[in-house]
Amino acid sequence: MSNQVTVIMYHFVRELPYTRFPAIKGLLVSQFKNQLDYLSKYYQFVTINDCLEGIYHNRSLPKNSALLTFDDAYIDHYTEVFPILDERNIQGVFFPPAKAIEEKKVLGVNKIHFLLASMDINCLIQELYLCIDKYRDQFSLNTNEYYYNKLACESRYDTKEVIFVKRLLQNELDEQARNLIIGELFAKHVSADEVAFSRELYMNIDQLRCMVRNGMYIGSHGYDHYWLDKLPREKQESEIDLSLKFLTKIGVNIDEWIMCYPYGSYNDSLIDILKEKNCKIAFTTRVDIAMLNRSNALSLERLDTNDFPKESNISPNIWTRKVI
Repeated sequence: MSNQVTVIMYHFVRELPYTRFPAIKGLLVSQFKNQLDYLSKYYQFVTINDCLEGIYHNRSLPKNSALLTFDDAYIDHYTEVFPILDERNIQGVFFPPAKAIEEKKVLGVNKIHFLLASMDINCLIQELYLCIDKYRDQFSLNTNEYYYNKLACESRYDTKEVIFVKRLLQNELDEQARNLIIGELFAKHVSADEVAFSRELYMNIDQLRCMVRNGMYIGSHGYDHYWLDKLPREKQESEIDLSLKFLTKIGVNIDEWIMCYPYGSYNDSLIDILKEKNCKIAFTTRVDIAMLNRSNALSLERLDTNDFPKESNISPNIWTRKVI
């Protein structure tokens, strides 16, 4: 027995070849099923309540415990993931960004995803340069070369060109400037009807309520999907309060609740707020197996779906061998 748990993070799970955006990065439904078959061989699935018991009541969990988490409340999570988990009696933990659902907005991060899926990367970068030129004086922007040299750096899953686009539009530019640029490019290359696109992309309140009634867990993912560590304390608190109001609306008990940091970003002031509001567990995007204890309950690590095989008949990989 142990106090560790392998927390796995998912985003898009859909039949990509049959969608309007087959180039979006995601997991095929068949791959998801195969991955669950793989995980079922070597892991024991646990629930959020099991993790709470492990942290706060000294309950020992199996060394090979696994918890499945799903970020951003995509419609795939209701139409594809939820029925599969329900059939297999596995609890999923879902983190909806409240604003996208309440206000029928498309998150900036998702606008970037669909731009990347709709355009050649070099063409997208050239259009970004034109936008930077257009707004340079208004927002005192630097040169195109400055931004590229500063931000273009290959990551685990993305080329340096893709990372440049993501970093530039997610947090490098002033919020007003990046929203203008993202909005213009999204309307031009993806959809001019943001409300309709949002309704297609995300779950709605009734669907989330249905999942709660059927044993899935819904936690906070903030309201506006901000990089929370970059906000002043007052704005952090507002983000959390709005997200908790949303959770109450869909039937979640917020006497004890769970957080997933958008982009994995947090800081000490945010953790203080979570403690004040009785948050019991919070997940980051740091890559590791999570160790359950009170000292790090609000900074638990997660692995990505891409860290595990997408076929069922595969020998245990490096992460699995650490727990079996």
